[in-house]
Amino acid sequence: MPSPIPPGKENLIPHLVCSPCADAIEFYKKAFGAQEASRAPGPDGRLMHAEIRIGKSVIFLVDDFPEYCEGKSSTPASLGGTPVSMHLYVDNCDDWVDRAVKAGATIKMPVMDMFWGDRYGVIVDPFGHMWAFATHQKDMTPAEMQEAMKAAMSQPQ
Repeated sequence: MPSPIPPGKENLIPHLVCSPCADAIEFYKKAFGAQEASRAPGPDGRLMHAEIRIGKSVIFLVDDFPEYCEGKSSTPASLGGTPVSMHLYVDNCDDWVDRAVKAGATIKMPVMDMFWGDRYGVIVDPFGHMWAFATHQKDMTPAEMQEAMKAAMSQPQ
């Protein structure tokens, strides 16, 4: 009897709507070093399901299928953006953001040292999804973070 949870799928898995999905897979390979695990094209060539891995993380992808969603597109572009960002801790977030930008992403928040002890930056991929990259630099207590946040917020912008 198969396991009710397939091996390697024990954690929360984001499922991104991308249009065109095949182009998104190629972008994620180039920008993030993603490894393609599978893809299932439908009769018209759009991808009904695809799976990539970035590091140890699994991400499911699908082409936009408004005809199965009450006629509504569900890409970030059609929705006017996304409130969700994928967050990934990496060895060097500057390198990850630079590589993503060279592959076609845009910077939403430049990489900088943050009051909570991480170096952190955010990009938007060509398909409208936000990605945050962080490199942990310093362990801080909640009290130290509060003080650092107050100091950061008191600085002129």
